[in-house]
Amino acid sequence: MTQSPSPPSGSVSPQEPQGETQQISRAAGVIGAATLCSRILGFIRDMILANLFGANAAADAFYIAYRIPNLLRELFAEGSMSSAFIPVFTEYHSTRSKQEAWELASAAFTTLLTLVTFVTLLGILAAPSLVWLLAPGLHEDAAQLATTTLLTQIMFPYLLFVSLAALAMGILNALRSFAIPALAPVFFNVCVIVFALAISPMFDQPILAVAIGIVVGGLAQFLMQLPALHKKGFLLSWNFHPTHPGVKRMGVLLIPTLLGLAVTQINLTISTILASYFEGGPTYLFYAMRLIQFPLGIFGVAMATAILPSLAKQAATGAHDELRATVNFGLRMVFFIILPSMVGLMLLRTPIIHLFFEHGAFSALDTIGTASALLGFSVGLWAFASYRILAMAFYSLQDTRTPAVVAIVSVGINIGLSLWLMSPLGHTGLALAAGLAAIGHTLILAVILGRRLHGLLWPTLGASLTRTGIALLPVIGLCVWMASLPLWHEVGQGPQKMGWLLLALGGSAIGYFGVHYLLRSDELEHMKLMVLRRLPKRSPR
Repeated sequence: MTQSPSPPSGSVSPQEPQGETQQISRAAGVIGAATLCSRILGFIRDMILANLFGANAAADAFYIAYRIPNLLRELFAEGSMSSAFIPVFTEYHSTRSKQEAWELASAAFTTLLTLVTFVTLLGILAAPSLVWLLAPGLHEDAAQLATTTLLTQIMFPYLLFVSLAALAMGILNALRSFAIPALAPVFFNVCVIVFALAISPMFDQPILAVAIGIVVGGLAQFLMQLPALHKKGFLLSWNFHPTHPGVKRMGVLLIPTLLGLAVTQINLTISTILASYFEGGPTYLFYAMRLIQFPLGIFGVAMATAILPSLAKQAATGAHDELRATVNFGLRMVFFIILPSMVGLMLLRTPIIHLFFEHGAFSALDTIGTASALLGFSVGLWAFASYRILAMAFYSLQDTRTPAVVAIVSVGINIGLSLWLMSPLGHTGLALAAGLAAIGHTLILAVILGRRLHGLLWPTLGASLTRTGIALLPVIGLCVWMASLPLWHEVGQGPQKMGWLLLALGGSAIGYFGVHYLLRSDELEHMKLMVLRRLPKRSPR
């Protein structure tokens, strides 16, 4: 039997459900490892696109066009779909027959397929109007406006395939199967890389091949999950039953969830709209957010994905004390990993972008523009990660209204700050506005959830943050010294620069985890469990 790590005295609340935290830790470890593979490929993909297209007009057109289906992907697919599907499916799977659970999954699949197919066709037809509304900075450039419209039409079917992939992920996650869904984006990135390198030279407008690769990648992301679904007993079948009681409940949960979880994408879309007034602005924001999503996807989203089935189970059984402890555990682990990542990205932003992106068409000026956007986004990295944990707690309680209302407030904050900061700071002000809006969003959710659950074990969370703050001191010192080296302003010397950057990252990790070890942080013990996924069995004495 897997052994529980022995936490330091006083560091873990006695209410914390150890079985659940171990299960969440293992699941987050599986998701994080699989997501790491996907993110590395995604990073390589972004390096290739930066090298091929830089931050020119074609790149701006592509990233503006990609933002439109990507916003709808967030609305119909990833977070909202899982958050609406998992609580209802978990209840059916736990309290009803297996056949009833699969009938619900089949009805949800067919209903989603019908709905999103209609939205996709409508989006293709309405693309000229959508681009006109979402890229006001391109109104004076008819050629770029036409290219952006064509790219939008090509990429809209991506929404259909990625929505189906998200539903497949929801089914598998509800059954505690995490590895295959987390690995699915690997196939997406492989397809985009192949189309960018091998297919794009065949096109008069090479960026069109990348757009086609996005669609093919979305299809691959869905198809590669089908064998795992079949193994679990789910067979795709046409069962259009939108009035199915479970589907109707999902719909009731989904509608406000669309706004509650998609607030980040909505705010990024607003930023992209306003960034179209600045040359290179949409591209700088895209690459900066891709770097933010590296730690966010590997751990923040992984933890939120792993924690939802446990929260849903605890909410369904009325175990609110355990639910509160699970939320506290999720927040502590998110801060444990995300805060050093945030500090590293802020202090090493220029060396990272210079080393990995400043090649080919991507110039030193593009490095400066992307680095400033990364600084703005990084301010809110901890909030981007933790608000998902808080939102999952509300959704497990089948309260989708509160996150939706708070999301509306967050969007309003983002719009106000963007209009205020874009004039003096340009695209950097837009990134900073998104980061500050995420902080406001998270704090409001935390206060409301704390009142709902009679506290979130604040002393335990405060003690964890204090340990993390102390452990960040060697990280800050090493990163400041590394970023000040004149090496980063010189041309070439790629191997030496890579060596110095790895030294900074490795030294920071040793210092950070070393301080936590000395402070006997129980977060470090759970981190070991995530990395190892399973502790070895102990032989009976």
